[in-house]
Amino acid sequence: MSRRNVPRWPVWLAMIAAAALMSLPLPDSLNAFRPAWATLAVIYWVMMWPGRFGIVSAWCIGLLLDVLQGATLGQHALALTVVAYITLRFHLQIRIFPLWQLTATVFALLFLEAFILFWIDGVAGNPPVGLARWTQVVTGAVLWPPVMAIMDRLRERLERRDTTFA
Repeated sequence: MSRRNVPRWPVWLAMIAAAALMSLPLPDSLNAFRPAWATLAVIYWVMMWPGRFGIVSAWCIGLLLDVLQGATLGQHALALTVVAYITLRFHLQIRIFPLWQLTATVFALLFLEAFILFWIDGVAGNPPVGLARWTQVVTGAVLWPPVMAIMDRLRERLERRDTTFA
C-alpha cells in the first residue's frame, strides 16, 4: 500500500493541536500531571510514517512549543529532535514491540526529553520546575495506549482513504 497520496495536513493538524494542548492553561493542581502531548504525537508519527515525519518535523513542532510556552528558544526543538532521532533510528524495532514494552520505551523517551529540558533550564539559569516535570513523564506513559489507539485510527482512516481513491 502506497502512502504517497496520503494527505499530511491531518497529521500536522494533530501535532499542532497537541502543541496547543500543552499550552492550554490548567489549574496548578492539574498542571503537574499534564502529559507531553506533542512528544507523544511526534513519537507516534515518526515511528509509523518515518519517511514523511522525522527530525525536521519534530524540530518545527519544538519551535512552535517554545514560542507558545515562552520558553528558551530552541529547548523544546532540541529535545524533540533528539527524541525523534532515537525513534527514527529504532522505529522498525519499536513498532513490533508488545504494548507493555512499547509503553516502557515511550516512558524512556519521555524521560529523556524531560532530562534534556531540565539540563537546558540548568544551563540557562532558569529556576527548576520541580516535581511537575517528572510526573508529566509518568502521566504521558500511562496515557500512551489510548493516545496510540486514537492516532492509529486516524492513520488507518487516512490510509484507507488513499486506497479508495487510487
